Amino acid sequence: MVTGNISGGVRTALSAADLARVEERLVATDELLATAYPGDDGSRQPVHTVYVPADRYTPELSTMWGRAALAAVEEAGGLEAIAASVGLDSGIAAAVVPRVRDKLEREPIEDLRIDFEDGYGDRGDDVEDADAVRAAKRVVAAAGAGFAPPFIGIRFKCFEAPTRARGIRTLDLFVTALVEHGGLPDGLVLTLPKVSTVAQVEAMAEVVGALERAHGLPDGRLRFEVQVETPQLILGADGTSPVAQLALAAPGRISALHYGTYDYSASLQIAARYQSMEHPVADLAKEVMQLAVAGTGIRLSDGSTNILPIGDRTEEAWRLHARLIRRSLERGYYQGWDLHAHQLPTRYLATYAFFREGCPEASGRLRNYLERTPGAVLDEPATARALADFVLRGVECGAVGEREIVADLGIDRRALTLLAHPKLAKG
Repeated sequence: MVTGNISGGVRTALSAADLARVEERLVATDELLATAYPGDDGSRQPVHTVYVPADRYTPELSTMWGRAALAAVEEAGGLEAIAASVGLDSGIAAAVVPRVRDKLEREPIEDLRIDFEDGYGDRGDDVEDADAVRAAKRVVAAAGAGFAPPFIGIRFKCFEAPTRARGIRTLDLFVTALVEHGGLPDGLVLTLPKVSTVAQVEAMAEVVGALERAHGLPDGRLRFEVQVETPQLILGADGTSPVAQLALAAPGRISALHYGTYDYSASLQIAARYQSMEHPVADLAKEVMQLAVAGTGIRLSDGSTNILPIGDRTEEAWRLHARLIRRSLERGYYQGWDLHAHQLPTRYLATYAFFREGCPEASGRLRNYLERTPGAVLDEPATARALADFVLRGVECGAVGEREIVADLGIDRRALTLLAHPKLAKG
């Protein structure tokens, strides 16, 4: 016998009590999805992070790197010659070369990390104290003069016992000096290196929370990146994956996970000559990272190559750099590290080529989706979001012009952002 409710002339078999039990059972799931998996916030993600030792940072550094990159380009015969050397299609190269040249002149560095860790070493407390305060003052000066990259911050020493107190002190000095000498830059980024346990991330969340309270900052203002440089963060002693627990361990605090190529590889006893962003151990770690942060809004960055485009190896290093960048992009890693000014030309050539090559197809499929036009590929809403995100990234990094997208899709950047991140419309 069918029981239940009658509504609109249609009889259902399940009772209100049945439905209430389902709702009760899924309360925790609903809360988890809402809090742990909010999705990307739609803000810009830089295509790279540049690392410089703290004592070498000056407000003019970004401009100096741009000039050095352009000098290397001129010495190599121009961006067209480099594009041909790294294997770009001539048509794509013609489209991206003017944009890359403009980028190197206007915004050569998107994200800058002032390094107090491996790139800096142990110089004694008095020296590091002075450098931390000086770095903060220079960041404020750079922002005031218009020299600062869109994203800038520090990497302090790790939370392992020998360096924990020093790392926290440097972080405190830097943030305090920023607040006292002009305020935090909008694109402030803090990087916690060599993380091996969830507890270290929880401790970092406590530290930044305490700094917020001390300086009267809004709750959640200080977020941080986690560097994945130890195998213990990928597979813990209990057989679980600590990296997958980070989003819940520090809700809303973690902005990104960055893969550390050489520390991670060395921890697994990979011989130095084979340590690389494309080694199988690197791919496994990065795939786990990718799974761990899917839907959380935490972003990903690949690591670096230490083969620098200097001297006789310049052309070889440029080819390697461009290939590795393309490889990362194809695997969904839209950010990486750069360690030398001469890596900037291939960073932007490879990145811009990737988006210029993919945008015609992505825009076409997106246009068919928006217009409900049948095509060779039937895309679902999730794929449409991915297509919009791809096009949006191309616009944000400068590979594609906003006017091109408006002409092609008939929607502006704001509409494209909402298409890529529909949850923003509800916020």
